[in-house]
Amino acid sequence: MRKELLAVFSGFPEHHFPEEIAKRLRAELTVRKSIVFITACPLAYAQNDDDCNGMYEMFAEQGLPFEEHCVIDQRMEPSEAKTLVENADCIFLMGGGVCEEQLDLIREKDCYEALLDCRAAVFGVSAGSMNMARSTVDFFESMEAFPGLGLTNITVSCHHDPDDTWRYEQTLKMSETRTIYAMEDRSAFFIKRGKIDIVGTIYRAENRELRPITEDDIHELEQDEFRRVFDTIPDQFDRYRPRYSEELFAFLNDQVGTGPGKSVLEIGPGTGQATDPVLRT
Repeated sequence: MRKELLAVFSGFPEHHFPEEIAKRLRAELTVRKSIVFITACPLAYAQNDDDCNGMYEMFAEQGLPFEEHCVIDQRMEPSEAKTLVENADCIFLMGGGVCEEQLDLIREKDCYEALLDCRAAVFGVSAGSMNMARSTVDFFESMEAFPGLGLTNITVSCHHDPDDTWRYEQTLKMSETRTIYAMEDRSAFFIKRGKIDIVGTIYRAENRELRPITEDDIHELEQDEFRRVFDTIPDQFDRYRPRYSEELFAFLNDQVGTGPGKSVLEIGPGTGQATDPVLRT
């Protein structure tokens, strides 16, 4: 699993993409046959249809129409949902509902593996953005963390508003046990090939301290993303990384006395490129 593009959005209360976000979408979404929306309200059929059409219009008004668009909710058969996800050019995880209900729907409709394996751009907003993380908290439901989709390691709190004291306090509570990125509406993380760009106003919260995100924070997140990406492409890493020279291992084995009857502890073996020369002794 390695997505070409991920986008984490907080929300768009005016139901329009800000120009900076729209500009990025126009640059990235050059193939637009199908966009698939996945609801966070599996049984709210009328609302899902309205939200799907409304969010699609947000793309269309920016010159980004898709040939097909649809919403996955409880009405859809698993086989159809899975096929739609597998063939989508863009998948949009919707908000407005309960995080874990969206995750349950993805699994019930046999879309979990398809979503992780597909090459589509994956976007999320509100609850959908929270579910993109490896670990998340839906503080409207509980302060207990639960596993998300693992598309990114960035755990977010959406719709941050410094004047909303209750939401502000919930974000600080979340930050007692993990680093949180509190996103104001009209903000975004764009993640592509381990590179992270931000739009709008985003804060970092840790140990109940909240401050604006910095370039150093973004660099730290990028390093974490590169480590996460390695875990998703071990076959490519193994295929393209240059091998170590045989002379190096001959020297090391000679110095250490590696051979039959010896025990070797290898720390951080990666894909085992250094393991085989040791085992051959």
